[in-house]
Amino acid sequence: MTRRSCCIYATGIVCAHLLIVGIALVVAQVFQTMIHSRLKKDERYPPPPVYMEYYFSNVTNPELFLAGGKAAVKQIGPYTYREYRPRVNITFLENGTKLYALNPKTFVFVPEKSAGNPEVDLIRTVNIPFVAIMNELNSYSFFLRTAVSMYLKSLGIEVFMTRTVHEVLWGFKDPVLTKVHSLKPEVDEYFGLMWKKNGTHEGEFVFHTGEENYLDYGKIDTWNGLRKMSWWSSNQSNMINGTDGAVFHPLINRNELLYIFAADLCRSIHLGYVKDVEVKGIQAYRFAPPNDVLMNPKENPTNAGFCVPAGDCLSTGVLKVSVCAPIVVSFPHFYQADPKYINAVEGLSPNKEEHETYLDLQPTTGVPIRACKRAQLNIILKRVQGFPITKLINETIFPIMFVNETATIDDDSASQMRTMLLIVTLVSNFPLLIVGMGIILLLVLVVLFCRNRQKKTVKDDTAYTQVSDKPDEPSANQPTRNGSYIAMSPVEAQKC
Repeated sequence: MTRRSCCIYATGIVCAHLLIVGIALVVAQVFQTMIHSRLKKDERYPPPPVYMEYYFSNVTNPELFLAGGKAAVKQIGPYTYREYRPRVNITFLENGTKLYALNPKTFVFVPEKSAGNPEVDLIRTVNIPFVAIMNELNSYSFFLRTAVSMYLKSLGIEVFMTRTVHEVLWGFKDPVLTKVHSLKPEVDEYFGLMWKKNGTHEGEFVFHTGEENYLDYGKIDTWNGLRKMSWWSSNQSNMINGTDGAVFHPLINRNELLYIFAADLCRSIHLGYVKDVEVKGIQAYRFAPPNDVLMNPKENPTNAGFCVPAGDCLSTGVLKVSVCAPIVVSFPHFYQADPKYINAVEGLSPNKEEHETYLDLQPTTGVPIRACKRAQLNIILKRVQGFPITKLINETIFPIMFVNETATIDDDSASQMRTMLLIVTLVSNFPLLIVGMGIILLLVLVVLFCRNRQKKTVKDDTAYTQVSDKPDEPSANQPTRNGSYIAMSPVEAQKC
């Protein structure tokens, strides 16, 4: 066997093995399954740093509003705090399929990311304790409301108050609540939008670990011992769905809805795919709440369960969460809300870039690499009989503050993730690489085979001469032959 033939046979054998092995790996998805199994069990990346930016609506015309005019506000801020939320007291349950954890939150002021000093800057805003007392007394007799109104007026307590940003945010001793506290000790005499939330947690959580099904990774099993709530008016609205927003399962696809349980809103919300984005060189899917999340029940009947009592619903874009806090929630500047709420207050300018809530997830790992959670706290101001100061005001959902909770993956974690994703891509495509090499060798084999056949044909053609049509003259050294003479090659002649 010649060297050329050995080369052809060797190439054919290697080609056949590569194609068989490569196609088998592609069909069986061995490497993809191995990578996916590793991702499902892999440890999560550390959460990105979280910053809380607080913006306040400073009331510029309180007298005009109390006289029946339209309220005007001016946004001030941000006042930025770094949020730390480690998971502590972690305990695995039920053979590692669930874990118990607490998420205490601590806030540290970041002056370089803030517009001013919260302990110095003053804001004029709605006196929420005063409004809460009015609303609480609304079911009592007119004479009691009138007496309380006169008493509070003698103390100089009005619908609007002026306090520092720090006081409104983190708490102060309120004179109204102090009086109530003397009668009802269970009522706290301090008030603040974030009162008792620095250094505390939002409840006791039990999460699924994903051991039984990776799609359940991070999903909440119970919150404060509850698998569902009881304060909304339908079973669907009372369900605790999804994760806490910090983690999601790996291998996310564009067609699924992601659910997040927001403990501060006492409800779950869903997010849908919006578009593909890139964050620090990492491809991600952007998810955001669709328009129907806060839609009026007339347009989205599934939201009827969030009306408490049943049938007492607000218009699109706002949610009354008085079952868990005396506030109304919306997106900042009433983004995606009924225009009547926007037009009721001067100084609002909702836009998607500044006021949309979204979450950018790396689909392979399910890790959030950028997030913006934006929510506005409002309070309803309306006329209350027995309180003459409210007799001229028009009912308004009044903006108090909105928070922009932002988180973006840091550079070191982004670099590690890019490297990991490159390895995942190479390993996942390794079977295709084997098939590709097999195809290349198959082409080489075809070329070698064709060239070998061509040379063999040429050699066979030169081994014989054409049969002569003319009779040869007999020579002296050669006997005479009948018929045509077939000449032999020099080699054959020597053999004869």
